[in-house]
Amino acid sequence: MTNASWHTPAALVWLQTILQERFGHSFVLQPHADGSRIALHLPGDTRCITLALDCATFTRADSKLPCAQWNASAEGWPTALPGDVPAPCAAQLPMPLIAVTGEGWHIGYDILGLTYWMLTRQEEVGRTDLDNHGRFPATSSHAYQHNYLERPIVDEWLRILEQVITRTWPGITLTQHQFSIKVSHDVDAPSRYGFASAKGLLRAMAGDVLKRGDIQNALRAPWIRLNTRDALHPGDPFNTFEWIMDLSDQHGLTSAFYFICGRTSNMDADYEPEHPAIRALMRRIHDRGHEIGLHPSYGTYQKPELIAQEAQRLRTVLAEENIQQNVLGGRMHYLRWEHPATLRAWADAGMDYDSTLSYADRPGFRCGTCFEYPAFDPVAREPLNLRVRPLAAMECSVIDACYLGLGTGEAARAKFEQLKDSCRAVNGCFTVLWHNSRLITAKEKKQYAQTVYI
Repeated sequence: MTNASWHTPAALVWLQTILQERFGHSFVLQPHADGSRIALHLPGDTRCITLALDCATFTRADSKLPCAQWNASAEGWPTALPGDVPAPCAAQLPMPLIAVTGEGWHIGYDILGLTYWMLTRQEEVGRTDLDNHGRFPATSSHAYQHNYLERPIVDEWLRILEQVITRTWPGITLTQHQFSIKVSHDVDAPSRYGFASAKGLLRAMAGDVLKRGDIQNALRAPWIRLNTRDALHPGDPFNTFEWIMDLSDQHGLTSAFYFICGRTSNMDADYEPEHPAIRALMRRIHDRGHEIGLHPSYGTYQKPELIAQEAQRLRTVLAEENIQQNVLGGRMHYLRWEHPATLRAWADAGMDYDSTLSYADRPGFRCGTCFEYPAFDPVAREPLNLRVRPLAAMECSVIDACYLGLGTGEAARAKFEQLKDSCRAVNGCFTVLWHNSRLITAKEKKQYAQTVYI
């Protein structure tokens, strides 16, 4: 799909909001009549920054685009991360890239177009090169193909723009952001045995013995299942919730736990949110000051009405338990996503934020940023009443053999640390997903504790 230009009036207003949130000032964006550049200025001020305007490239929904490299240090501009700065979708860049003008400065790369292309996920609209779960894979993305997936590329370029702003308006006070961490946990399996059918219980017990050599848990399984009535059994290996919340409390973090509230596939959970043990778990999470959210079931990502139904089901349980939260967000099961249909479904369901957008097969910055931002539908060309909270890493993406396959050793620790350091370099937020059911062994717990340590 190719549109005439990305800089529609609605897109410009949305981008002005992005800049307001990032810099703390109400900059005005004004395209020039000839379509070659766009001006950024403050109301009532004659000084301005102009940026090259790429009217067509940043509306393309494909990944077969060039990527230039800019040697910023050679031109005297410090960068957030070492090395040359990738310039997605540019075949070549002018030299110098940033030059003084009579009114201020000119930047010869469309930073705002890049921001639009990455944050709206324009690249993914209508794609058919999907994996076996219907997901657009990292390996098909422009970012992966040009080796910038693990860089928050939009944030890097906005840091360059920030420097140009301070040179155009000396003494201006810009918003100073602080590095932070957000942890979340998809509750696919709150209990290994408690909600299993008789067949499922036998399968779990066989797995304990044959795959893990864990005879002790296999013998305890029937007892745990029998005694999972009003609360999760403390001996259940998947019942790691208190440990997770204890660790989050130690580090001043709020854990978000996303619950499945429907069943559209055999890939979904074996519990119901109305079960007394799940209600008790939700009350405990809330009482300890942590967050509850939605994890729409496997078959909902193309069905807005089902996402709305499952959101309402969660709201009903929360209301019945007198649990009140200021925001209600969550993440899609298996990170399944069709863009922008799933995004709009979240907004239509009245959700406050979504934190799905990372790739399952590789960690990194699918949206090019580690900052939360307001959603925009690139097909309808309008902003949505929803926040996007990009996900930097899911533990499975780094650890599991079917994805990056780094295991639970030093290589995985280094990868999580690299992603965290990239977020820290731009004073962003390192958002990580770790399933409660992947914190069973001491090695797994150690790895998680190292990952969320600021």
